[in-house]
Amino acid sequence: MNFRVSAVQYHLHTISSFNDFAQQVEHYIRTASEYETQFVLFPEFFTTQLMSIGNEKGQALQIHELPQFTEQYLHLFKEMAAKYDMHIVGGTHVVERKGKLLNMAHLFYPDGRVEEQPKIHITPTEVEEWNMEAGESLKVFDTIFGKVAMLTCYDIEFPEIVRMARAKGADVIFCPSCTDDKHGFYRVRYTSHARAVENQVYVVLTGTVGALPTVDFMRANTGQAAIITPNDIPFPPRGILVEGELNHDEIVTADLNLDLLYQVRAKGSVTTWRDRRTDLYTDWD
Repeated sequence: MNFRVSAVQYHLHTISSFNDFAQQVEHYIRTASEYETQFVLFPEFFTTQLMSIGNEKGQALQIHELPQFTEQYLHLFKEMAAKYDMHIVGGTHVVERKGKLLNMAHLFYPDGRVEEQPKIHITPTEVEEWNMEAGESLKVFDTIFGKVAMLTCYDIEFPEIVRMARAKGADVIFCPSCTDDKHGFYRVRYTSHARAVENQVYVVLTGTVGALPTVDFMRANTGQAAIITPNDIPFPPRGILVEGELNHDEIVTADLNLDLLYQVRAKGSVTTWRDRRTDLYTDWD
């Protein structure tokens, strides 16, 4: 099975209304649709752009105020998925549940369904500065293109959670990310390659670019999208189907061939998934 995916290097800049945000979102989705994309990925924390709208005093909104846009966010992406007949990983958006803030990834289906996956591992900044809580469970989602998982940024740095996703059947890991400097960017990028090699899966990765000068902890962004494969014939030697230009406002697009994954798992130069030693360590499923 083949399907086409696009990853958005979303450009953060100050806006004045939700409509500004909606127009930018549709610009990317419409562009992806011109490439006949079937699955599009937005980055982590890209909805913090809404905080730059500010309040009646001209001050940027605080993180605990971001959930006030949840209903509009959900409506927008449900509408876009239906209008363009596309599966959309709507990056992450901060939601409030029982008084707790969660960094939530959303999968929007063309038929109107919406699935959620909270970020499972959260960074010190998320805990100490934004008072956020970690998710408690991992899901794998059925689509007409097979099983996929959504693991956000820091999550990809933990081998166990990706191994669990693969054990549950995921062939594609969508990884929305948001990193402020090159150190953080390369941590996420390098571990995405490691997870693709270990589990013989595709990793679709993207991040935010640009800046929100008025929003705390979003003033700097370093981002680059990439669609990553195992490092084996018949994939590219570097394990990269396509990648964007660092810190540019753009979309990258490539076709994922699931049959090639099954081929290398069965008879690749190495068969890392088949050769794992579950007699010594489990799949944590």
